Amino acid sequence: MSLSEIEIVSDSSKTNSTGQQPVILDVFGASAYGDLPKLTKFVQQDGVSLSQPDANGYYPLQWASLNNFPHLAHYIIQHGGDVHAVDNVRQTALHWAAVRGSVAAADVLLQNGARVEVPDVNGYRAVHVAAQYGQTSFLNYIVSKYHADFDAPDNDGRTPLHWAAYKGFADTIRLLLFWDAFQGKQDKEGCTPLHWAALRGNLEACVVLMHAGTKQELTVKDSAGFTPAQIAADRGHHHVSLILSNALRGHNSCWKDRAWINRARDIGYAPILFCIVFACTIIFINSVLFASNLQKITAVVGLWGWTAVSLSVASLLVFIRCSSKDPGYVKTSGGIRSIAGAEGPLLTIDLASTANWIGNWSQLCPTCKVLIKSFRVHLQQV
Repeated sequence: MSLSEIEIVSDSSKTNSTGQQPVILDVFGASAYGDLPKLTKFVQQDGVSLSQPDANGYYPLQWASLNNFPHLAHYIIQHGGDVHAVDNVRQTALHWAAVRGSVAAADVLLQNGARVEVPDVNGYRAVHVAAQYGQTSFLNYIVSKYHADFDAPDNDGRTPLHWAAYKGFADTIRLLLFWDAFQGKQDKEGCTPLHWAALRGNLEACVVLMHAGTKQELTVKDSAGFTPAQIAADRGHHHVSLILSNALRGHNSCWKDRAWINRARDIGYAPILFCIVFACTIIFINSVLFASNLQKITAVVGLWGWTAVSLSVASLLVFIRCSSKDPGYVKTSGGIRSIAGAEGPLLTIDLASTANWIGNWSQLCPTCKVLIKSFRVHLQQV
């Protein structure tokens, strides 16, 4: 089993780690370092073209996008730079922006016609690159605002979830599961994301996938006939193998015992609660109000008894109405957008605002489709 890494120049000689003033000799260096005055000089005074690549086949727009210089990206596009231009491995400037999570630069590219679903020679789209480098905010941004396909397979049938699991980026995994990424997708080798997480011994990634998945993901075998637990054991990741094996045994041991619980969950607990309250009301009437072996009750006691029965019946009627209706939502200050079919601001968050997401990825709830921390903040503001 092997994964082909993305080939993109993210650490180039154009990046200066010494802190010294860089020597900029061409439009590529000016684009990489964000020097707009020099870039302007090269273009307007020297007549240098921004639509031609350097000796390695890389474009000025790619360098500006990689290092997140949106003003340079805008200038390059306005002066002949092509957002659709590709290098030797057919990667666009948007691919390069995804490497370092350059949201601002990517926004300029996409607003000027860049296509979010363009694949390179390996079939990697911007969502794959973002998952490979753990750029969770960038991935969320292009999915929520530009509707990028977060479940798209590459040439080997691997989705962004496969890559995030392989690289061990648990926050990216949480986001993809929050978006309902298909956890059971198998690549050309029959491997699911859990297989790749187990292969690398990524414990947190395995735990996130295991808790969000079902027994099927634990038992599925790759083309060689190995389950995720077996792959982890074979690679020497015994702690991961032990956790996955124990989870599988837990599923097997309580499967039959929990069958009635699962049926109860399908029905819901409201009918059970209704029956309990109704039965208690009947017992009260029969044992107190209509009891033949008790002394004759006074008018006050009778009034109290029938008042209690009336309140109980009224409560049951209100309970039926409440359990069959939409409970509604808490209004917020506005400006939030619905996702995944959620109805009302209670189940919505502003996905296009990167500030709402920074550092909060562990607060995602794939079941309720809310960002727990942001939801609490909204409630405190009401």
